[in-house]
Amino acid sequence: MRFLRPFLSLVVVALLASPLAAAPDYWKKDIQKFLAADAANPPPQDAVLFIGSSSIRMWKTLAKDFPQVKTINRGFGGSELADSVYYADQIAIPYRPRTVVLYAGDNDVANNKSPEQIAADFVAFREKIHAALPQTRIIYLAVKLSPSRMQFRDAALRTNELIAADCAQHPLCTFVDIVTPMLDDAGQPRPELFLSDMLHLSDAGYAIWTRALAPHLQP
Repeated sequence: MRFLRPFLSLVVVALLASPLAAAPDYWKKDIQKFLAADAANPPPQDAVLFIGSSSIRMWKTLAKDFPQVKTINRGFGGSELADSVYYADQIAIPYRPRTVVLYAGDNDVANNKSPEQIAADFVAFREKIHAALPQTRIIYLAVKLSPSRMQFRDAALRTNELIAADCAQHPLCTFVDIVTPMLDDAGQPRPELFLSDMLHLSDAGYAIWTRALAPHLQP
């Protein structure tokens, strides 16, 4: 068994370096909180639903940023795109939103999902929403490039390319590029657009997202 020890050590290191994706049930408590809030204070119908991972969850200024529309925030931090697919029956479709804004895929890339798998998960999300709500628009926010995740740059860009191509085939689906306006002249993400973790957005980062989205959210 002694000869196996170096191999096992490498496996442990690899697992620690590449966090495994959580199973959908991991988010059950978050979803239950949303459902309890819905029961106590039903969200408006025909609103703009924001759903996805922590960049959505931490977007606390939606009502101020988009005063012309009713908004619902259903972001649950750390989630992947497949989690939004899994929970769409509970925290998307019942609201009957006129538009769904989705930001998910960032954690997928960091967990080494292939761009093809992430794009397939997006297709599953689009099809699930449109099977129930055929007139609802879907807006996909591109996977951002973050200073702390630049090792995943190529995978993120390829993911964006695939999802943009899918959106181009569907009139009720829009891909919004938030990557380009977040880069400096050298093509690197601008640090001032991020919090100290160099992953999540600062107020300046959300301001860029707001400007990119606003033309697509007109009543």
